[in-house]
Amino acid sequence: MTDTSLTNRIDALEVRIAYQDETIEDLNRTITAQWKEIDRLTREIANLGDSIREAEQRAGASAPPEPPPPHY
Repeated sequence: MTDTSLTNRIDALEVRIAYQDETIEDLNRTITAQWKEIDRLTREIANLGDSIREAEQRAGASAPPEPPPPHY
């Protein structure tokens, strides 16, 4: 193997590694953003569940019993 051939192979490997490093960083940023969004959505769903339970409790506690329909 000649020095030029070896140098070309090393250069090609270095370029390939540089692109792989960039891709790994892009993927890491994407995953981090997705986890933040998942955490935010999880908290929002929990808050909505709490709001629904509170609304159901208020509606059940404050609603007087309905009179029977007129045809009884």
